Amino acid sequence: MQYRSLFASALLAACGLVQAQDLVILPAPTEAWRVTVGHWEAQAELKGDGVVAPAPKADYARASHAGASAHVTAGSRDALTFEWRDLWQSMLRVESRSPLDLRPFAGGALEFDLHVAELDKGGLSVKVGCGSGCARAVNLITPARASAGKGWQHLALSMSCFVREGADFSAVTLPFALEGTGSGQVSVANVRIVRDARPGLACPDYRTESVTPAMLNESWAIDWWKPRHEQKLQEKRQLLEAGTPPEIVFIGDSITQGWEKGGRAVWDRHFAPLHGLALGFGGDRTENALWRLQHGEIDGIAPKAVVLMIGTNNTGHRAENPETTAAGIKRLLDEIRQRLPRAQVLLLAVFPRGEKPDDFLRGINRRVNKIIEGYADGRNVHFLDIGPALLQPDGTLSREVMPDLLHPNEHGYDIWQRAMAPTLQRLLNKAP
Repeated sequence: MQYRSLFASALLAACGLVQAQDLVILPAPTEAWRVTVGHWEAQAELKGDGVVAPAPKADYARASHAGASAHVTAGSRDALTFEWRDLWQSMLRVESRSPLDLRPFAGGALEFDLHVAELDKGGLSVKVGCGSGCARAVNLITPARASAGKGWQHLALSMSCFVREGADFSAVTLPFALEGTGSGQVSVANVRIVRDARPGLACPDYRTESVTPAMLNESWAIDWWKPRHEQKLQEKRQLLEAGTPPEIVFIGDSITQGWEKGGRAVWDRHFAPLHGLALGFGGDRTENALWRLQHGEIDGIAPKAVVLMIGTNNTGHRAENPETTAAGIKRLLDEIRQRLPRAQVLLLAVFPRGEKPDDFLRGINRRVNKIIEGYADGRNVHFLDIGPALLQPDGTLSREVMPDLLHPNEHGYDIWQRAMAPTLQRLLNKAP
């Protein structure tokens, strides 16, 4: 590994990419870096002026597009253009052909020029690798959309923005990448990592992100997330004005929101008679649900029971350390107990995801569940893991229960209700 790193450094130096204090990524000779573009299913390497990745096989994404082009002068790539359309995840990756030692840049910054041609229906993040299986992305949607139509804009981010547990900057093969959601077109130039820290964009602290209240700032959520919050406040007011305050409240992410979709029939049979309030928002991480609770969603009511199940977007979106996700769940429990001190809280284990028992993200969720089980006190907070009821005897997850291996269908919601019913009924009877 040391030899390969030295070889990589020698190659970069020979190409003129290591200049005094900087690691120059663009401009660069075409052979210096491997540039690919694609999505979760397929990638294509940029070898000439342009390339388009094969479309995903799923019917809903066959009309999508992910492509990249380069502005080349005398054998040197001066700028890259990244274009994507109708994709929930796409990426432009600049990879080193051998591992790089970025430890000398740990106190420095990533700098680049960005030209946004289109982003009103898309989102953009920048990512840097931090070793084998380690990478961290920083959301750029706010500054990127603000710069649309304003020509080239210079951006800088501290290298500390790309640090997390397990980071190993001694062997990095991904010094720069862009990730797009929705649809957009951007160009980058003058990409470099500098040794000295300089003023730049703020980024969340990965150690406290899960417990810091925040609105969901994703391209696919901006248009509906805040209006849904207002709608839920109105729904709560209507229940109170009708003299039918909610006896049960569900708090969570898209899986909880699914009670209003695939689980509607089950909800109508079992929870509508309790004037249930479903506070599930697709894509929410713990910090987003915390923001909602602090902005009135459970104020002014006194339900007998609250069902909390959240965390799979913390682990799935950020591959977050289980302790960090668990801290976010604990913060939510504290908020619920403060605002609803007489309610019985049923804390559900994060549901299994992925087809196989050894699925990477399912494994993180299992580790989260081991931690949060200890939050139950047997008096006001109670823990229940219904995961086994959702799985096959061999531990696999069936598409007959979760068609996308994450969200239940009506059959899955029926399993959920039946597995939860004895405990929930006991808590409803116990509540004052």
